[in-house]
Amino acid sequence: MAKNIIFMGTPEFAVPSLEALIRSTYQVVAVYTRPDSKAGRGQAVMSSPVKQLALSNGLQVIQPDNLKTSSAIDQLNSFAPDLIVVAAFGHILPPEVLALPKFGCLNVHPSLLPRHRGASPIATAILQGDEITGVTIMLLDVGLDSGPILSQREVSISADDTTRLLAVKLAQVGAQLLMETLPLWIDGRIKPQPQDESRASYSKVISKGDGEIGWRLSTLELWRRIRAFDPWPGCYAWWHGKRLKICKAVPLYGEKSGEPGKVIALSPSAPAIVGVETGDGALGLLRVQLEGKREVSAEEFVRGQRDFIGSRLL
Repeated sequence: MAKNIIFMGTPEFAVPSLEALIRSTYQVVAVYTRPDSKAGRGQAVMSSPVKQLALSNGLQVIQPDNLKTSSAIDQLNSFAPDLIVVAAFGHILPPEVLALPKFGCLNVHPSLLPRHRGASPIATAILQGDEITGVTIMLLDVGLDSGPILSQREVSISADDTTRLLAVKLAQVGAQLLMETLPLWIDGRIKPQPQDESRASYSKVISKGDGEIGWRLSTLELWRRIRAFDPWPGCYAWWHGKRLKICKAVPLYGEKSGEPGKVIALSPSAPAIVGVETGDGALGLLRVQLEGKREVSAEEFVRGQRDFIGSRLL
């Protein structure tokens, strides 16, 4: 017998999980997502990726400001959900919602809990130099990503992974793991495992200002930041009063002159033609974007900006 499922999610990360549920024998009775928001220079109103997928499949979409009101609870109850599946929804579910479905509320979380609870688990894994991350299917409780674990799967982090790329991999793994876990959970063949609170760590909310580069930081930390803050907020410095986004870079060592922020030419054997001094080495620039311009290779940028080498980035 098909089970009624409410899906709650917002960004691209949640799309594969919803797609998998739509293709399954479960009945997706409603999709909850964040309200439409304005984005881009023109401030056009944008629907979330989850909303776009739901509408294209004829599903009912609900976009509440919060789920704490009695009317929101009544509406949820009207769908008679057997289960609620959450993937990067953007709202914390109140106890009244957690108690509604017979099989609880399951969350697709992109880390190996209890490591990296909170708002930015993917970026934080890169920032902290983790070699392994993964996906956890957990039963939500009133805490922050603190509920018991139903299943987990590891994913390796490569040197080329950015938050953008790693999120795609984790989203696909998460959808697969969700569909493997659901029938086992519903049939009572999974015993939830409590998280080890002594091993818990937390990821913070990333702000736009986190992307500003301080060149006295180590090469390794800067390289991790550039990868972690792609696609948002991006890593940037200031050159001639304009924002210069560092889109892709490579860590270098043994290229130090002791002036953090100074732009230097690199040897022909180096993996980049130009670098920037850091606190303990240099960061080779591969792709950059000057404010108001398109993204280009560092080589193309240097050809067009002859005074770049020898200048200092702030």
